[in-house]
Amino acid sequence: MTALDWPTDFGRTEPAERTRNNHYGATVRETVDDLETEFDRLNADGWQLATAARHQKQNPKYPYADASPDDPGAVVRWTMNGRRYAVACDAYSRLRDNLRTLYLYVHEKRMMEQRPVETGESEFANARLPSGEDGTDALVAREPPHEVLDVAPDADAAVVEAAARRLKKRHHPDAGGDESRFKRVVDAEEAMLNE
Repeated sequence: MTALDWPTDFGRTEPAERTRNNHYGATVRETVDDLETEFDRLNADGWQLATAARHQKQNPKYPYADASPDDPGAVVRWTMNGRRYAVACDAYSRLRDNLRTLYLYVHEKRMMEQRPVETGESEFANARLPSGEDGTDALVAREPPHEVLDVAPDADAAVVEAAARRLKKRHHPDAGGDESRFKRVVDAEEAMLNE
């Protein structure tokens, strides 16, 4: 098994919070083939799949069919129109379910891009990754503060503070939580209280 190359600043799902998804029937290979089709339709300049599973030597995009890594997360990175993008999923306990979720996300976003709806930016903006100062990927568009805290966009200060307190307790690094997720909660609370 190899270590999963998870994007900088992307939150992780705690292993105990991962669930099994019994709704997807596609195999790992079918999903990788479907991803290939989506990126062809997007005219992406290239794409890569990162998992903690061993990938086939002859076909590096394919994890072995019986792959069951300790870390079931998956990351897809691609370049399109000179911009770098990434999406990641580790919400499920099986690699194939996380891969299928990534495929469905890319498919849905591609379909949204084809709709004649005006938006502030490309629908893919929330997945865009420019090169960071140190050469690593950095997240450009973040989850809105109210979504990080799971409160209404116009929530009052008391609601914001209570939600932030609960999430900071859950994600605090001293309690075994994810430091990047903890920082996102702190930043979201500060942003909402300073609006």
